[in-house]
Amino acid sequence: MGTSKLLMSKMSEGKWNLDLKNIIGIRFKKLGKIYFFNPKGLRVKKRDKVIVETSQGEEYAEVLIPNRYVEDDKIVAPLKKILRIATYKDTKRHEECKKIEKEAFKVCEEKIKEHKLNMVLTEVECKFDNSKIIFYFTADGRIDFRDLVKDLAAIYKTRIEMRQIGVRDEVKRIGGNGVCGRELCCCTFLSDFETVSIKMAKEQNISLNPSKISGNCGRLMCCLKYENDVYEEKLQHLPNIGAIVKTEDGEGEVDSIEILKEKLRIKFKNEDGVYTYKKYDAKDVKIIKDVAREQIDEEEIQNKKELEELEKLEQEDKKVLGGE
Repeated sequence: MGTSKLLMSKMSEGKWNLDLKNIIGIRFKKLGKIYFFNPKGLRVKKRDKVIVETSQGEEYAEVLIPNRYVEDDKIVAPLKKILRIATYKDTKRHEECKKIEKEAFKVCEEKIKEHKLNMVLTEVECKFDNSKIIFYFTADGRIDFRDLVKDLAAIYKTRIEMRQIGVRDEVKRIGGNGVCGRELCCCTFLSDFETVSIKMAKEQNISLNPSKISGNCGRLMCCLKYENDVYEEKLQHLPNIGAIVKTEDGEGEVDSIEILKEKLRIKFKNEDGVYTYKKYDAKDVKIIKDVAREQIDEEEIQNKKELEELEKLEQEDKKVLGGE
């Protein structure tokens, strides 16, 4: 909603509120998260380059969301400031940083081999104000890189920071397409990685074949998280498969569940021992006796080892990366 439309909407609703804040949205990397900043009276356009104030010092960034007004309670205060629209000198400094990053990447790779460290360098970031250079890497477990840091600090005469990232971050940098045929979520809109588990796949009745629920990174697909809250909420008031229920046609057993539609397929056994099936809305069925939800199907048994390995990798990533 544009600024004028927002103001008119508030007036028509009788909710005129003078506490509207002028903000802009910027990002520091091509696939990075969008952050809101205080423009401090500056008018900017989408794709403009700006210099902003951060907790790490001055940074060069790109405008993704130009000036707009939002309600005060919709933002997390206090917002950091936009210092200026990038000048020619700022742009040249940014280009210089990119050259340093490219060179530092090669140098660091050589030093990693020299010190025989079991790690893979993925990215280098040179801070705009030359306060430090950050080297991002992946590794199985912890790495003692103290000697490596000393060598790099001697070469670049600035603070060196080694930052371990997960395989998801690595795939985000490389890019690619998912099994759905679309570009990977982490390469388009996903800025934060949340914990994913096998339990989420089970609750959504998704195939427990590891090749179908793991992404390009070899970890559980992030999209398992997207609808999980909805499934959890609906499952709270739905019976489990195997539950005995009462319907308008008599007592039967829950054979399958369409969770999002809240429909149940009930099987009935007649006097000859033959089963018949019929679907009902969950609201039209009364639970007589429920059963435990934790059930292991045939596919889960077949892939038990691979599924346990996927779950183990999730836990190891969380431990190594400090819960990220």
